[in-house]
Amino acid sequence: MSEIKNLIEKLSKLDHKNMYKNDFFWTWDKTDEELKSVFAVADILRKMREENISTRIFDSGLGISLFRDNSTRTRFSFASACNLLGLEVQDLDEGKSQVAHGETVRETANMISFMADVIGIRDDMFIGKGHAYMKEVSEAVQTGHEDGVLEQRPTLVNLQCDVDHPTQSMADMAHIINHFGGIENLKGKKIAMTWAYSPSYGKPLSVPQGIIGLMTRYGMEVSLAHPEGYDLMPEVEEVARKNAEASGGKFTKSNSMAEAFKDADIVYPKSWASFAAMEKRTNLYGEGKFDEIKVLEKELLAENAKHKDWECTEEMMKLTKEGKALYMHCLPADITGVSCEAGEVAASVFDRYRDPLYKEAGYKPYVIAAMIYLSKVKNPAKTFEALLQAHSERFLGK
Repeated sequence: MSEIKNLIEKLSKLDHKNMYKNDFFWTWDKTDEELKSVFAVADILRKMREENISTRIFDSGLGISLFRDNSTRTRFSFASACNLLGLEVQDLDEGKSQVAHGETVRETANMISFMADVIGIRDDMFIGKGHAYMKEVSEAVQTGHEDGVLEQRPTLVNLQCDVDHPTQSMADMAHIINHFGGIENLKGKKIAMTWAYSPSYGKPLSVPQGIIGLMTRYGMEVSLAHPEGYDLMPEVEEVARKNAEASGGKFTKSNSMAEAFKDADIVYPKSWASFAAMEKRTNLYGEGKFDEIKVLEKELLAENAKHKDWECTEEMMKLTKEGKALYMHCLPADITGVSCEAGEVAASVFDRYRDPLYKEAGYKPYVIAAMIYLSKVKNPAKTFEALLQAHSERFLGK
């Protein structure tokens, strides 16, 4: 209990007032103290659950989930986060809704939000579309609230768009903070965010972009590496450069996986499609040129196959700091000889880091819950104190 009270005391000293009644789109939209507040709230929620104290701040209400791409970890993390705070989850299946019959975004957003407190959206496959859609939903529910249609304005949480994957990068950062014993120990640590070979095409850019957009804020040396042509969005790279300059860290780019891995404290080998390719595919979809999309995807798979040597092997891991870098992945990884013939990571490397990888994923429900909590609660520290004082047991069978 004393540890929880200490965390609440630290939270009370952070400035997070602008998160109240606000959405969470990109990490670089938030201040350093706001991000620290997310980590603090996530830690408090985890500790309270471990000590069997209820964290339900809602007696009723809905969390609406809309996934326009497949998901396991993020889908269940969002459901877990909503349940942790006392909300029920309702999935919006667009194929079974009036969206399929031409219902407008504005109408859909308002119709699903009469008793909704949060809307979580994943829309990550098309450049220029995902974030724009989330903004449109956000503006629609804001207008609905102002016009008296909605009693409350539901918070929107970005569960992955075409630009950023904030719940993933924040969960990854929580894992790193825990691994190295605090944010204060991250300055100077090197993280290699590298492309890796995958036999599939079209993995979103938002994971690597989320990593370089967040990790550069903590004085870390962020080394981005990929084969020629697999560039990220230039505007996100510019965010990373500015963050590194402000934090006293570094942001470097190369076309060598080995160079990025050399003396790295953390490695994050992950496949993604190039910005140019994703942009071209988006345009073809918009023009309805589906046959041309199939041709493009075959070409890009062939291009991927030229870089099978971009794999996180035991030999590559030996290049890292003392050969003991923390291996990270958002999962599921393409594991050579297990899930595919050739992939992102050697089976022996993945197996050695399996438990830490699962723990990394385990931070996501608490991070999402923290984002929701800070947007809905006016005085987060005071509300936590009330929960502690009430001390309702989450599970009576203990």
